[in-house]
Amino acid sequence: MHIVLVEPEIPGNTGNIARLCAATGCQLHLVRPLGFSTDDRYLKRAGLDYWHLVQVHYHDSFAAMAEKYAGHRFYFNTTKANKAYSEISYTPEDVLVFGKETAGLPADILEPNRERCVRIPMLADARSLNLSNAVAVVVYEALRQGGFPGLNQSNGTY
Repeated sequence: MHIVLVEPEIPGNTGNIARLCAATGCQLHLVRPLGFSTDDRYLKRAGLDYWHLVQVHYHDSFAAMAEKYAGHRFYFNTTKANKAYSEISYTPEDVLVFGKETAGLPADILEPNRERCVRIPMLADARSLNLSNAVAVVVYEALRQGGFPGLNQSNGTY
């Protein structure tokens, strides 16, 4: 599975998502411009010592990323969607796209992909979830549907 962060701004969120990718085998795609340096200490700290387990790909634009993975199904996560993320039947090669923390995905990405936009249900007064939490919610639903392929489901510790 592929996790795409379009112009992420907060290094701690990206580090947390990198750690999630390390734990689940998802590939992480970062679309520039980034709101931080990849040498940022908060980014590295949030990812702990898991960075060697993550396949990180950098893209200069979303269009370039989308062209490279044109054969994959893309799902765009936004609070503006009508369909819940749990209504999708995910596959291991799907691409889950998330926008930056302050603005979400831009209209030029959402509009042509309206039929593949999904949301996480929440109370009307709640604007949105933290980006790293939102990614975790959707990724684990996708993995649950597939029976958690390749993941150790019971190691005897909590």
